[in-house]
Amino acid sequence: MKYDLSILIPARNEMFLSKTIEDILSNIEGNTEIIVGLDGRWAEPAVKDDSRVTLVYYPESIGQRAMTNRLCNLSTAKYVMKVDAHCAFDKGFDVKMMNEMQDNWTMIPTMRNLHVLDWVCKNGHRRYQGPKGKCAECGEETTMEIVWNPKTRPQSNSFAFDAEPHFQYFNTFSKRKEGKGDLTESMSIQGSCFMCTREKYLELNLCDEAFGSGGSEGIEVACKTWLSGGRVVVNHKTWYGHLFRTQGKDFGFPYDQRGSQVETAKAFAKNLFFNNKWEKQILPLSWLLEKFWPIDTQSKNPDNNWSEKKLKELKESEKDLVFKKPLSRGIIFYTDNQLNLKIAHKVQNQLRTMGLPIVSASLKPMPHFGKNICLPLQRGITTMFKQQLAALEASDADIIYFCEADVVYHPSHFEFIPEKRDTFYYNTNVWKVRKEDGHSLWVDNCIQVSGLVGYREELIKHYRERVALAEAGPWDRNWGYEPGTPGKTIFPTQFKQETWMSKFPNLDIRHDNNLTLSRWSPKQFRDKKNCQGWTEKNVTEIVGWNNFTI
Repeated sequence: MKYDLSILIPARNEMFLSKTIEDILSNIEGNTEIIVGLDGRWAEPAVKDDSRVTLVYYPESIGQRAMTNRLCNLSTAKYVMKVDAHCAFDKGFDVKMMNEMQDNWTMIPTMRNLHVLDWVCKNGHRRYQGPKGKCAECGEETTMEIVWNPKTRPQSNSFAFDAEPHFQYFNTFSKRKEGKGDLTESMSIQGSCFMCTREKYLELNLCDEAFGSGGSEGIEVACKTWLSGGRVVVNHKTWYGHLFRTQGKDFGFPYDQRGSQVETAKAFAKNLFFNNKWEKQILPLSWLLEKFWPIDTQSKNPDNNWSEKKLKELKESEKDLVFKKPLSRGIIFYTDNQLNLKIAHKVQNQLRTMGLPIVSASLKPMPHFGKNICLPLQRGITTMFKQQLAALEASDADIIYFCEADVVYHPSHFEFIPEKRDTFYYNTNVWKVRKEDGHSLWVDNCIQVSGLVGYREELIKHYRERVALAEAGPWDRNWGYEPGTPGKTIFPTQFKQETWMSKFPNLDIRHDNNLTLSRWSPKQFRDKKNCQGWTEKNVTEIVGWNNFTI
């Protein structure tokens, strides 16, 4: 069976492995499997048989990173999620994660502390999880009682590393504007749970065995994601609970966590990333620091905290380095400011979560939505062309996604990277949704400007020609509205047109003030080719938008 997600659990003598697997099975809602690596020891208690669970046994321990890599190689799913063997999860966490994922992201859920057990004596005295021992209150022997409670406090959504580097919580970032919302970025991760595509996991070698068995996992995964041009994203819509273990024999660290091992991994990470030696990076480490600056790590040793001096020294060491400049991506947004505010705010809030720079072109000032350009013109076709051109010229991104004010865009729309510069690409995965009742319509090969993606320089060239033609006389609808349409020889420069489909559809909200006519019956179309694939359903039935409301 082909799964969408493989959950990878490397485990060595983990007493809560079976409980973790039971928890995952009871909370997954998607097409998800679990692949478990039993590293040198069979599970005790035994893992119950389930068709969604695969056990891989190695009689001699190979180490946590090596085991995770073996498990990933067994997967055929698009996504993989590495998980520690002592975690609990939110209901439907797998679907909530996959629904928001993009191909160059590493994603983590909100992290909670997992209260696994108490030690209880015969007199009813309870002691919070830790090494076993006699009751501190009455001296009686204690027994373990499983609680399995992911505590709602504290919850962690932002992480960093200091200048040593040590893992650190970055709580002050969560209080900043950029740290709020359903999807936020994080400088680093904790390492006990992360999701990415299987392809990206292998391409970036996210669990490099040269680090050793364990240690500095979060720093490695985060730095490799960021410095290769990706993003580390925290999904606040779901959570997982992680057991932070003591050093007691009862549930300590089955994998080697001696100081020498930890220090070896840390030194390897520092040499690799602080000296910009990782062969796949296209960005320097100073770029990552400046992105999250100021970085308040509150290290126990003040000398390890980031400072302006340390940042300056790092940048000085990077001055002679040459990196391949990554292609930048950006959104242009255009509106006539006549849309119902409820729809307008839903569209704009969704676009803000994409993490891409936005240039907005409006007919009224919009100072709080991206870089705003206000053109005090009358609504119309020529005005729309001028808005699109003005936004293109104001953007500095290489790749541009056209976004309209009444289209709700799915995150998967922004995963697409155009291959050819002389071609304009259209996402045809779009449903038209009637505002009044959510009734929705699909037709095949729906090409419209709201799904356009292309390279900025070529788009500017085309729109300058388009605006010039529109200003020279009344616009002829036969000249077309979609750049690159075959046969439109009126334009001096000819571009090509291709289509693609995102993983999940966009929603084109149809209301009483659309610039183009809404049609809800095949009888309203003169050209029946535009009715091919005609499908109707309610918006709540559209995959990827089950909870959508207007």
